[in-house]
Amino acid sequence: QGQLVESGGDSVQPGGSLTLSCAGAGYDLKFNCLGWFRQAPGKDREKIASLYTVTGAIVYTASVEGRFTISYDMAKNSMYLQMNRLTPDDTAMYYCAVDRACHADYRNWNVWGQGTQVTVSA
Repeated sequence: QGQLVESGGDSVQPGGSLTLSCAGAGYDLKFNCLGWFRQAPGKDREKIASLYTVTGAIVYTASVEGRFTISYDMAKNSMYLQMNRLTPDDTAMYYCAVDRACHADYRNWNVWGQGTQVTVSA
């Protein structure tokens, strides 16, 4: 059974940038919906970006639109989340996920990365 392997989380100052990576290890990302989610302490997991590889359609949640960019490299079988102009409100555990459809509810996504911590503080 394949899995998703995440990397790139770190501690940064407000206004900084980070890029998260999510590689399919034995799991083909093609023909799927790719999603990035985050979960802050005491809050529910939220979907912040999705990319449907079949059509290239991309959707962002309002709080990250214009600052975050989701992308997919088919040759590397990997997805990425470029995060710019980070604020303390972006502090959370970040997860990548893959499923056949771009479900709104995170509970309907079947394959998950292990999570990577992003902390934004001065």
